[in-house]
Amino acid sequence: MGGSDNPYAGSFGNQMTGSASFGGQPGSNAAGAPGDLVTDTTTATFSRDVLEASRQQPVLVDFWAPWCGPCKQLTPVIEKVVREAAGRVKLVKMNIDDHPSIAGQLGIQSIPAVIAFVGGRPVDGFMGAVPESQIRQFIDRIGGPAVDDGKGEIEAVLAEAKALLDAGDAQSAAGLYGAVLQAEPENTAAIAGMVECMIALGELGEARQALSGLPEALAKDAAVTAVSKKLDQIEEARKLGDPAALEHQLALDPDDHAARLKLAKIRNVEGDRTAAADHLLMIMKRDRSFEDDGARRELLAFFEVWGPKDPATIAARRKLSSILFS
Repeated sequence: MGGSDNPYAGSFGNQMTGSASFGGQPGSNAAGAPGDLVTDTTTATFSRDVLEASRQQPVLVDFWAPWCGPCKQLTPVIEKVVREAAGRVKLVKMNIDDHPSIAGQLGIQSIPAVIAFVGGRPVDGFMGAVPESQIRQFIDRIGGPAVDDGKGEIEAVLAEAKALLDAGDAQSAAGLYGAVLQAEPENTAAIAGMVECMIALGELGEARQALSGLPEALAKDAAVTAVSKKLDQIEEARKLGDPAALEHQLALDPDDHAARLKLAKIRNVEGDRTAAADHLLMIMKRDRSFEDDGARRELLAFFEVWGPKDPATIAARRKLSSILFS
């Protein structure tokens, strides 16, 4: 298939639009042993083999058929590249003659078609028997570049992942953090980053589960502790009520410190750090005794999650100092 016929050509990294609901419960072990990098799947086991598995590592699904000539050209090449990727991605093959429904839900009209799943969602793909170099480029994009034991390279990948996460591309960032964890399973920066990606994608239950399963030594790391507190703040803020109602309460009574504290916590998890800090600083200016200087303690908790170099932390610290030492 030529590039002009490929709806995914040149779109590596762009999220696919549309949605599909995949039925079926886990059945027989059609995909082979859990450690296999190249396996087969069925309609019944697709949820387990692809959707659930892609929460642990990116999964490429190769839709093919026995009569398809280009499929026969692609298969040995993509299997070779996936195995050489050494766990950065997994390849799951699906015969659409035997199992047509999933391909139909995804709108696949031509094969071979390879769709990448990350975090239980389709995120990218290509069609046709593309060259080996293009497959490698695709895998590097989905699973992150190969990471060796060199600390410098790992640090570079971590920096790139953080930049992607800060830019709002949590899916791509998760792929890079996953690549680091393949090389260093106890890398706390990558662990914290992966949990940050889960939070950004709204997968709060998965984030909590990932943190709860960590050994105590890793759980005490500063980066892991910070993201754990961030998750605590998000879960707490969800129980604090409607921010519009709290704003109305403050309009009626600016000294309703309890409402202001709740609103500060909500604004924090919404990402409006300046507003969150200003609400707490306002409480401190009006009543340092409120909840035994609770506004200051909450602000310090915000700083711990935001980090010392965050512009909001720096600005709020200056305002805090002016209150404390005026």
